[in-house]
Formats: sequence, C-alpha cells, structure tokens
Amino acid sequence: MAKKSLIQREKKRQKLEQKYHLIRQSLKKKIRSKVSPLSLSEKTKMREKLQSLPRNSAPTRLHRRCFLTGRPRANYRDFGLSGHVLREMVYECLLPGATRSSW
Repeated sequence: MAKKSLIQREKKRQKLEQKYHLIRQSLKKKIRSKVSPLSLSEKTKMREKLQSLPRNSAPTRLHRRCFLTGRPRANYRDFGLSGHVLREMVYECLLPGATRSSW
C-alpha cells in the first residue's frame, strides 16, 4: 500500500490538471497557430503565461496509480490495476473476460 500522502498529492495534481487544462490548451494553440502568425515578442509573452501556470497542473507530472493499492509502477491502463493485483484478481475469477494462460 502506498503512503496516503503520495496518493493525496496525486489527486491534487489531477484536480489542478483539470482546472488549467483549457487555459494550457488555448495558450499552446495560440503559440502554434499558423493562420495568424505571432511576432517573436508575442510568442515569448505567451510562453511566459504558460510557464506562470502552476507546475503541478502540467499533464506530464501526473502518474498513473493502481486503483486498489496506489502502487505507481507496473499499471495496466485497461484495468487501472497493478500487475500484482491484476494477477490475483484473474486467479480468483473477479475480472470478466480475463483468463490466465496455461500451456
């Protein structure tokens, strides 16, 4: 089980990312726009605005965690579980459609 403080920190990052998503997206779109090209000084101002946003609001700072244990590594996107928990649940037939291999 992961520390509760780390799980809460990750939840806080998710909230911040959702809050600033549209602002970040619109600034990036303005910087990249080819329809109405901006001057170099205008682009630097846009980049400064982008950098002034909270650091934890960037989507790259998010880390996927296991839904049950909070483990940050070896997660499967389809299930939202770490490999260890996924294997246990498959063995107990708790995941529909997942079968364990046998040869």
